Amino acid sequence: MAPEAGRGRSRSAVRLLRRLRLALVALLVVWFFSPPSIRNSVPLWLPFAAALLLEVQFVAANYRSTAPFFTRDDRRPSGDDVRRYGNGMPADWAIVDVEGEPVWVDLAETDEDEEADDDAPVAARPLPQRSRLRRLLRPALEAAAVLAVVAGLVVLLDRGSWDDLGAAERRATEARISAEAGAVAGKQVRVGCDTSGRRVGVVQHADGVAIVGGDQAYLTPELCYALHKLAADGEVPSFSTTARAIAVLAHEAWHLRGERDEGVTECYALQSGVAVGRRLGLDEDTARRMMRSQLVANQLHRQGSAEYVVPAGCVNRGPLDLSPEVDRFP
Repeated sequence: MAPEAGRGRSRSAVRLLRRLRLALVALLVVWFFSPPSIRNSVPLWLPFAAALLLEVQFVAANYRSTAPFFTRDDRRPSGDDVRRYGNGMPADWAIVDVEGEPVWVDLAETDEDEEADDDAPVAARPLPQRSRLRRLLRPALEAAAVLAVVAGLVVLLDRGSWDDLGAAERRATEARISAEAGAVAGKQVRVGCDTSGRRVGVVQHADGVAIVGGDQAYLTPELCYALHKLAADGEVPSFSTTARAIAVLAHEAWHLRGERDEGVTECYALQSGVAVGRRLGLDEDTARRMMRSQLVANQLHRQGSAEYVVPAGCVNRGPLDLSPEVDRFP
């Protein structure tokens, strides 16, 4: 195969790989925002491995190609320009009186051969070509950038979720949080984790739901997973999420108990949440700090969800204090 043909095929491969890289990044973004059932069907390591192989091939194809990634404009005059306009160097001129007439004469003592020699290097002087290793720097940096984006997506996706748990772990967690809700409600109840999103979630703008006086409540999978990590593994991956999960669980339990007013329910839930958090594995100080953080966050709902704001009596030894004998609230 002729060298030029080989270089042409290498450049075509580089262009194809650039398009494939863009397509890969687009697919990763779509995959990242896809439903968990679709996203979890693809092993987490597979996109990163595919990106790694593609970037290695991209760098190798660039290395095989001898064409530069970009060429700089040559501002020097060409041979034709030199012959037509000169090489830009000042000439030695003089005015000579020839038969009474002033004549401009070039005093440079050069013959045509010397002029040709002077012109030749200017016209034929090649541009300095960057070495193959230097030209490898740009594709290597591009590959590193793409791999960094893919690695970032992998790290974000590797946070774990309710869908990562097996069926047995899900059932055990739902049974555990149902027992905790029953302890608050004072009766046997069931708490399910709504993976369908029909009852709770972003669309419904609710983290939990329960029928007042009923025996069934639902939480979002995110909150269920936070409760699972606490109860099963003794972990608190996110202080705010775990605190929110405990507060919502206790809130829905008070609805199941029969309390209808949202503000009063929230006040009771933040107090009961301390005991719920302790039974799930928190120490008392951490459980109280979590519920206090939720009480502070509750004050931020005055504009958007006023019905959930706790009443004025939700204070230490106030009318809604469930344990007035304890000088701490919640």
